Amino acid sequence: MDPQQISLEVLLEKYAKHGETSAEEIFARVAEALAAPEKSPDTWRPRFLSALKSGFIPAGRIMSAAGTGMQATLINCFVQPVGDSVSEEVDGRPGIYTALAEAAETMRRGGGVGYDFSAIRPKGARVHTTESRASGPVSYMRVFDRSCETVESAGARRGAQMGILHCEHPDIFEFVRAKDRPGELTNFNLSVALSERFMQAVETDGLWDLTHPAEPSPEQQCEGAHLREDGRWIYRSVPARELWDLIMRSTYDHAEPGVLFIDRMNRENNLGYCERIEATNPCGEQPLPAYGCCCLGSLDLTRFVARPFTPDAAFEAERFAEVAAIAVRMLDNVLDATYWPLERQREEAKAKRRIGLGFTGLGDALAMLGLRYDSAEARDMAAGIARRLRDAAYLASVDLAREKGAFPRFEAAPYLASPFIAGLPEPLRARIRKSGIRNSHLLSIAPTGTISLAFADNASNGIEPPYAWTYLRKKREPDGSTREYPVEDHAYRLYRATAGDRPLPPAFVTALDISALDHMRMLAAVQPYIDSSISKTVNVPADYPYADFQHLYLEAWKAGLKGLATYRPNPVTGAVLEAAPATGVSRPEFDESDPDRRLRLEEVPTPPLASLRWRRRPRPAGGNPAWSYLIDHPLGSFAVFIGHVEDHGSHPFEVWVNGAEQPRGLAALAKSLSMDMRSNDRGWLKAKLESLMKAHGDDGFDLPFPPDGRPVRVPSLVAGFARLIYYRCAELGAFETLTDTPVLDALMSPKEPKTGPDGTLSWTVDILNVATGDDFIMALKELVLPNGQRRPYSIWLSGDYPRVLDGLCKSLSFDMRVIDPAWIGAKLRQLLDFPEPRGDFLARIPGTGRQRNYPSTVAYMAQLAIHRYAMLSLLDEEGQPLEDMGLMAYENLGPAIERPGKPVIKGARCPECGNDAVIRRDGCDFCTACGALGGCG
Repeated sequence: MDPQQISLEVLLEKYAKHGETSAEEIFARVAEALAAPEKSPDTWRPRFLSALKSGFIPAGRIMSAAGTGMQATLINCFVQPVGDSVSEEVDGRPGIYTALAEAAETMRRGGGVGYDFSAIRPKGARVHTTESRASGPVSYMRVFDRSCETVESAGARRGAQMGILHCEHPDIFEFVRAKDRPGELTNFNLSVALSERFMQAVETDGLWDLTHPAEPSPEQQCEGAHLREDGRWIYRSVPARELWDLIMRSTYDHAEPGVLFIDRMNRENNLGYCERIEATNPCGEQPLPAYGCCCLGSLDLTRFVARPFTPDAAFEAERFAEVAAIAVRMLDNVLDATYWPLERQREEAKAKRRIGLGFTGLGDALAMLGLRYDSAEARDMAAGIARRLRDAAYLASVDLAREKGAFPRFEAAPYLASPFIAGLPEPLRARIRKSGIRNSHLLSIAPTGTISLAFADNASNGIEPPYAWTYLRKKREPDGSTREYPVEDHAYRLYRATAGDRPLPPAFVTALDISALDHMRMLAAVQPYIDSSISKTVNVPADYPYADFQHLYLEAWKAGLKGLATYRPNPVTGAVLEAAPATGVSRPEFDESDPDRRLRLEEVPTPPLASLRWRRRPRPAGGNPAWSYLIDHPLGSFAVFIGHVEDHGSHPFEVWVNGAEQPRGLAALAKSLSMDMRSNDRGWLKAKLESLMKAHGDDGFDLPFPPDGRPVRVPSLVAGFARLIYYRCAELGAFETLTDTPVLDALMSPKEPKTGPDGTLSWTVDILNVATGDDFIMALKELVLPNGQRRPYSIWLSGDYPRVLDGLCKSLSFDMRVIDPAWIGAKLRQLLDFPEPRGDFLARIPGTGRQRNYPSTVAYMAQLAIHRYAMLSLLDEEGQPLEDMGLMAYENLGPAIERPGKPVIKGARCPECGNDAVIRRDGCDFCTACGALGGCG
């Protein structure tokens, strides 16, 4: 078959270097680079090239960087230790900020990093050197999170991170809940390290001690913390099932944390005699010691299926074993050919020579063999393939040891006594005893997202079944336009090429056709033959019952697995996956490509899901207190009321004005600001009020300012109004602690973008209200987002109108720059019924020839703005979003909006199409809206 166009595009975009235009040219470069460490490169170069052409796919870092001359690592991921000190080494672990610098250097060179933060003392623990209290590991994780967000990886947008905390750590509850709030630790995957003792306590419903070597504070000791006989401090004891239920509920709600059965990882570690595993790489398929690395590659199983889709279909085991043996040699050479970000990483790798050879395309290969993925026959076939891979890889490594020497930390007796090696065939064990072995570990099954798409015709990912047979991928082009590519699964494509339009055989099943337990059973079938681990994501639908889900991890432990991750579509997930920084929006540049030109933003924020929340006005049964203030202004006297609720503090939630002489338009601004006060972002309210406090007009005056009535000159009525609100909110403590700022982070531009001297086009409309004498033009300035979408970003008025409306326009312009149009839609809908005494008038309904009565000029302005958003396919004519980006959450406002069309699963922001639809699929990023794949593999 001819290559798929999307495969060629991805290959050229991500892997081709120095003018390469085909997979064959990339193979030639990689083969030459990996043959260079050999004594006879000319002998091995053609053999390596043959293996690449036969289905061996080294990991993405190798394919993109080998032989290019870049000082970038060929290693996908590392584990970095973190100690319990700010800067000093403690118990062999570097201080926190030393570890941060090491991680930054590693990510800068292209490697992802996993960490165990369990050594860091708990929140509140005593710090003797400064007689202060510790802030706990989660607080330091936020520092690592921001660093990862800032450091650009070689050949990638940003490095991947795995954060791990042991189940015994006193801060484990905070760790599990760390991602409950949208926007928190978005550059981390999280997993809990679970011990055998903890799992047994879960089974028996026992108590669980939360302990740490660090001394608790005197206050914590007064609350019951005490020293245990082994020298560890027990901070408190909890029911094991309480922690377990929190882990399961959190995983069900937003797909994290995953679990690592850490004692099993250590018990089954080939090098248990000389190292301790505390963490894994970011996708979990490589349990690694401090400074350990994962040197990965995969064999495309679809290339070894003879006579697919026929009764005579068979797996070519001998040829598979031959290619596997050459692949082992190639990955071993990667350890000598790569650039090492840190010297300690190089030392660790050379001492043990870990590699991770695995396979990809299992789901497709099973379909080609006529085996349904969730059948016992398919699991037997997969186990047989894994067993053949194990034996071929270990035999090849023994042969390499005879030629090049065993790995330096090899000790025959303890190595052969380890559980995995004890399970090898006796003839192979005898050869290891005699000759040693070149590599301490040889096997790992990793996610293969883009390398599968680029080099395997989109064969199913790693150990997974296919996610979908066909879909359309919308890819953003360099000029900002979008282009659609059809994408087909390899097995589906091959079947259609041979069978035409005949129905798919029963063996064709996708990930969501399979039960969660059957996903896990495939993992259990293959894991016994893999010495490291396997990256597998159990995908379940959004409506999967929690009653079935809650036992999944327990069953995984009973089945002998080393760990597990799950994905259920939900409103929170995706923050760790390709979430771009929410700050640093680039300066817009003028687009002169055509006469219909608008400002163009080159970068927009990617806030977390459901980060923008509306709260309906509270209605306490006993009423609520309000602060009132009388304002005497040349335009009239009126009162300002700012209401608050008292619930664990005083929380302002609304502002309104009253009085027959109140200036026209001020009540509309008050209504809009009340919605800001009820959002979940005090930083947003503070920034908006500070902006309005600078508003200039022709109605400036001396405002007697509380609490003593001293006169303060304000540049406009709007500025004075905003200043009073700010004063009262500050008095109530609203701005004392500004933590999460989800609305501010969602701004596509913090300040209003300015045009160049050539100007920009705006949408304008005339408004005439004879009843009030309003006669003006309303203009919506527009720009173009990176995905080509037009967006209003500012509203202006010109003509005869109440100047207070300038303040409303300034506030709404702020709202327009929130990336999710649902935000401005909600604001405008709240103004549609805004009444004004004797201000109602008859006007044309936008987009029709009919007329209707509008309750005020403000209401008609809101209707016109909604109409423009509808013209741009951003909102419907009622102000509801046409596409749910997943950022808005309406609390207690009725059922969710139902939208027609194909289902798009909520997730992180897609850099290709801009939709919030990136989910974790098979260990990789996948956009359910446009089909874009993330950079794993």
